[in-house]
Order: sequence, then structure tokens, then C-alpha cells
Amino acid sequence: MSHSVITVETQENVSQNLIIQPPASRLSLQGRIQIPGDKSISHRALMLGAIAQGQTQIKGLLLGEDPCSTASCFQAMGAEISELNSELVTVTGIGLGNLQEPTDVLNAGNSGTTIRLMLGLLASHPGRFFTVTGDSSLRSRPMSRVVKPLQQMGAQIWGRKDGSLAPLAISGQALKPIHYHSPIASAQVKSCILLAGLLTQGQTTVTEPALSRDHSERMLRAFGAKLDIDPQTHSVTITGPAQLVGQTVIVPGDISSAAFWLVAGAIVPNSDLVIENVGVNPTRTGILEALAMMGADIQRLNEREVAGEPVADLRVRSSHLQSCTIAGEIIPRLIDEIPILAVASVFATGTTVIKDAAELRVKESDRIAVMAQQLNKMGAKITELPDGMEITGGTPLVGTDVNSYTDHRIAMSLAIAALVATGTTTIQRAEAASISYPNFVPTLETVISQ
Repeated sequence: MSHSVITVETQENVSQNLIIQPPASRLSLQGRIQIPGDKSISHRALMLGAIAQGQTQIKGLLLGEDPCSTASCFQAMGAEISELNSELVTVTGIGLGNLQEPTDVLNAGNSGTTIRLMLGLLASHPGRFFTVTGDSSLRSRPMSRVVKPLQQMGAQIWGRKDGSLAPLAISGQALKPIHYHSPIASAQVKSCILLAGLLTQGQTTVTEPALSRDHSERMLRAFGAKLDIDPQTHSVTITGPAQLVGQTVIVPGDISSAAFWLVAGAIVPNSDLVIENVGVNPTRTGILEALAMMGADIQRLNEREVAGEPVADLRVRSSHLQSCTIAGEIIPRLIDEIPILAVASVFATGTTVIKDAAELRVKESDRIAVMAQQLNKMGAKITELPDGMEITGGTPLVGTDVNSYTDHRIAMSLAIAALVATGTTTIQRAEAASISYPNFVPTLETVISQ
């Protein structure tokens, strides 16, 4: 591969620019890709391992910054966690109800999953005091969606803006069970309440308007918790207090990371990629359904089950995409993939409409506004909607200066768009990709074929 396509420039020893300059002769993408471990499953394996009895062994853990934040928080509360790597991490749990009061503020970094799920555990540890914060992005993200239901259970939580923003202070209490009807389909909200229910006497139930990802339910059952699931009403009930026992967890590849290659393989001409060992949990495969609606050529190969999670290899070949409408019940199953779906839509014939995704405005960045602004700078035709966007496909992209707003999914989505733009694209603050995908740029370099 010629080195002219990708250059990384470090700015003032911190920030990185990723410069992508496709050759005039056009490039294609070829080869087999191994993606990082699933972020959602990595977080939950560390958390449940930390509070279970005995040892948990985790194979394939994601080595991004977010799981590191989870590990450091639980180490500060007494769990023993070996050095993080993707081969094997050993967690020596302290047993349910035994989290120790940390001597310092817990720092969740950039990770919404860490802070929101952990709150359910902290709130249910009587007689202990915890404070938790995060980086500037996390301190601006809404916490009331988990604080309010926990307060209904009797939790004592204080924070900025009436407990809706971190830093948060928590005085652990003996909680009471509730049946919570969540106004949004959110795995983080559901998981937070179920984790609070682990230590709460009786039955704690969460009902959602649509099905959100179910990694917590699968893993809680594997660790020994008693759960009842009603798929008709999107309800989950946990019976506490529970007993959790350490397990071996094999983390499949993260479909959210695979999504960048699925779209790249579909839109870069003459491409043929195989993405190995991808988790295809049905609560996460909205991206595959959306790309199928658009006419993408994607096959599932070698389908199997690993540690309770369905896994497959995915083969993608370039194709002519068509516009579609992405809305309703599919949205919770592809919420993190909408930035890269916006890129796919730019290369689809017709007008694609994405709606019911207002949640995107309170992610690591306002992903609706940022994707629309940055892709429009490159020549796309995107109109923002309050809860999504309208994307008119078929306009050629031209390289220019764009900005990730330190959002990992934006950085990688813009990099894929740049592969099919004419001229040079410079993505500022591209180091954000390492939050979920530390190897993204080296992997991109290995599959580029000229």
C-alpha cells in the first residue's frame, strides 16, 4: 500500500489530525478484519465479575478507554482486576453488597455506561458514601433518566441541576423494589435499575416502550441472578437479593465497530471484506436490517453461539444502495450506528429519512447536528430534523477540513466518508476513535488496496 492515502499528524502533543487522500485512480477495500471486543459486554463483564463471588475470566475484552474507566472505578472499591488485555483478564470479585467506600472520587471518564450502570450498584449499598464524575462531555450528559427511578426506590443522590448532571454524590440505602415504566427504550436505564434490584429485597421490574439491547439480562442470568423476561410487554423482572458467582466470559466482536467496515465495504467500489467474530445479538442487529433495506450485499457466515451470545462472520461487497426510512422500533437497536448510516445514506439513490432518534442529541456530542454539519461541509445534502435527519443521496463528496468534536463514532464515520471523497480530508481530533477502537487507523491501512 502506498503511504499517501493516510497520514496521522499529532498537534501540540495531544490532539491528532487524520489526513485521508484517496488516489485519483480510486481505491478498494480487501481482506479479513478482526474488530475489538463488544464495548457493552466488556463493561458488564468487568462490573459483574467485580461484585460476584470468586473469579471471573474475561477473554476478548475491549481495550478502549471506556472499559478502562469501569475497571479503575471497581478497583477503587475493592475488586482485584488483573492488567487489562484482550487475551485474558482475571477479576477477583468481592461478593454482592461488599463494594468498599472509595477514598477518592470515582472517575467514569467519557463513559455513560460506566456511570449510569454503576449508579444502580452504588445507590443500593447501605451506609456507604460515593462520589462519581467524568470528563467534560460526560458531565454535560443527562443523568436524571437513571437518578429519578433510583430515587423512586429510595436512593439518596445529589448532583448539579437537581441531580441531573455529574458530579454526583450517593449515600447508599436499603432500596425498595419498584415497577418502572421507562419513557425511553434504553439499555443503560434498564441495566441500572436491574443492578439496583440485585441487592433489593423482592421483585424489581422494568418495562420499556420497545426492546433495548439485552446484554445485561443474558449476563446476569449467566452469573446466577433470577430474571423473568416478558417479550410481549418488553418487561424484565429481577428477584433480589441475588447470588452472583464468577464466570468465564468470551466477548464477541462489537457490531458497532463492525458497522464502519460494513458501510465502507458497501460504498467503496470493488470492495470485498470479511469481518470476523461479530456479535449478532438480535437486540443489536438493526444496522444489518437497515443496510439490507438499502440493498447492501452482506452475508452471515459461520454462525455460532459463544458464551450465550450469537456470533457470525460478516462478508460485505460493494453494491448500489437505495434510500429508505429508518424509524420506530428499529432505532434502539442501531442508535450508535446512525452516524455511519448517515454516511451510507449519502451514497444511496434517493432521500433517506432517519427519525425517532432524538437520543442522538445527548450522546458524546449532538450527533445529529455534528454529522449534518460535517458531511454538508464535504458536499452532502443533509437537513436536520428535531429527532433525526433527511439525507438526499447521490451528491459527490469533496475532501475538506472536518472535526470529530472528540466523538469516537463521528471520527470513524468521517474517515469512511473520506475514502470516497475526491481530494484531501483532514479530520481534526481523530484520536477520539481510541475510546472504542484503538486499532481503527492501522486496520484501515491494512485493507486499503490500490
